[in-house]
Amino acid sequence: MKNSLAVLVRVMEQAKRDGIITVNPARVNGWQAEYKKAEDELDDPRSLALSDWDTLVSLADALVRRSHGQYLGWGSVVTFAACTAARIGEVSGVRARDIDPVNWIWTVRRQTTPGPGGLIDKGTKGKMARRIPLIEEVPPLVAQRLLAVGHRPDARLFTGPRGGRITTAVLRDATHWDEVVAELGYEHLRRHGLRHTGLTWMADAGVPLHVLRIIAGDGSLQTTQRYLHPDLRALVAAGRSLSGHLRGAPAPSRPLAAPLQAL
Repeated sequence: MKNSLAVLVRVMEQAKRDGIITVNPARVNGWQAEYKKAEDELDDPRSLALSDWDTLVSLADALVRRSHGQYLGWGSVVTFAACTAARIGEVSGVRARDIDPVNWIWTVRRQTTPGPGGLIDKGTKGKMARRIPLIEEVPPLVAQRLLAVGHRPDARLFTGPRGGRITTAVLRDATHWDEVVAELGYEHLRRHGLRHTGLTWMADAGVPLHVLRIIAGDGSLQTTQRYLHPDLRALVAAGRSLSGHLRGAPAPSRPLAAPLQAL
């Protein structure tokens, strides 16, 4: 990427000198820092997670305070996203009928994304519905939202202050996200970090890897395994190594014990 940008910068710089363009669009300030963040997210998403529940509450409260009219809904979105390890677009897509208020299970069926002509709802990233348990800190919040929308099946549970659909950019701008996280000392935290937070907490709580994968909606166990604690990850890897060794070991050339008839 660095080498490609270097070439593009030089080409565009010549075009600028020739008067074809007035600004070199290839000169992107701060791209190295953003690229490093992306690398960290791919290699170690645990490092991008919030540390504990109190930290999440403090973040949600701070974002509400900085928003116009101190809209409590922003705090609800942040808390729900972290506790369910969901993407912001998936939180935006929650309808009342997606919530099982008896067992407190959320069936993720859709997400809100930018599309031609504006925001649209479409299937989840994995193209399949999945179910996520709502931990005991979440049902009171969800119950309030269900009551607010009158339990109408197709009503959105989480919207902006004017009833609009939410995106990660909307959440960022409405809450002054970048400024708030910097003031709290979480400069590394982006909206997707809420998903990393939830998956990290679940992994540390002992949720089995195959269950964690279902909750995350990941396509492979390798993607989900990044959320395991390094010590636990080493144990899992050791187990897989032994399985691989046994599968690849040649069959014994002679019986390990004499047949019963010969005894």
